Amino acid sequence: MIQVPKLKHTDKNSFFLIAGPCAIEGEDVAMEIAERVAEITDKLGIPYIFKGSYRKANRSRIDSFTGIGDEKALEILAKVGDRFDLPTTTDIHTVPEAAMAANYVDVLQIPAFLCRQTDLVVAAANTGKVVNIKKGQFLSASAMSHARQKVIDSGNDQVWLTERGTTFGYTDLVVDYRGIPTMQALGSPVVMDCTHSLQQPNQSSGVTGGKPELIGTIAKAAIAVGADGIFMETHPNPSVAKSDAANMLPLDRLEGILTQLLRIREAVS
Repeated sequence: MIQVPKLKHTDKNSFFLIAGPCAIEGEDVAMEIAERVAEITDKLGIPYIFKGSYRKANRSRIDSFTGIGDEKALEILAKVGDRFDLPTTTDIHTVPEAAMAANYVDVLQIPAFLCRQTDLVVAAANTGKVVNIKKGQFLSASAMSHARQKVIDSGNDQVWLTERGTTFGYTDLVVDYRGIPTMQALGSPVVMDCTHSLQQPNQSSGVTGGKPELIGTIAKAAIAVGADGIFMETHPNPSVAKSDAANMLPLDRLEGILTQLLRIREAVS
């Protein structure tokens, strides 16, 4: 089911990891993160896909960081993949971006707010790449059957679904873990987004808040109920990150959490 070029350790009975910075801020930090996460996942035998957004299109304020330039950021993603022999992923926001990004990465991610955009989902499917669709904060898990079916009806059966919490009031999200087996029953691998599910959106400041101290809690519960993959955004120093600083996991905490997740995976398997 998991068919991604360059994906290592697929013979292990493990979850796969999608991890990297929220946004591509520059080549140095992207390489630092990719090198360290690759070291950790090789040591632990975890299949790893590097993630970085080449552009942040969904921002609360007009002065929020959106990126360093599409082509420059996509070239950095390609360099990461080449240098560390890793598959890579990024999110796309409009139909023309699908073919453009597909030239540089191995998995195309559909943001949660755009999961019902038919033209975008079909364009991603038509590239032949794996399509990872994030569940909208406004949707039930079972409703994701329709987004998934759009990819399959486009002739591409490589589709993943990602849980990232459900809107609770205006400034918080909750995770209903029943959604993981519900979406798995549709026939696709299911990923738990352990950082965005802890966002606190719609703050009066226009800067999204978060609770990164609970990333391990979200991840451990997801593995306990059988999630196929884990998504985490991580950064050497989240406090100075240009996007989602309030949500990312400090890079030096990653190995400890992954080690715990492997133990849980072994126990429930």
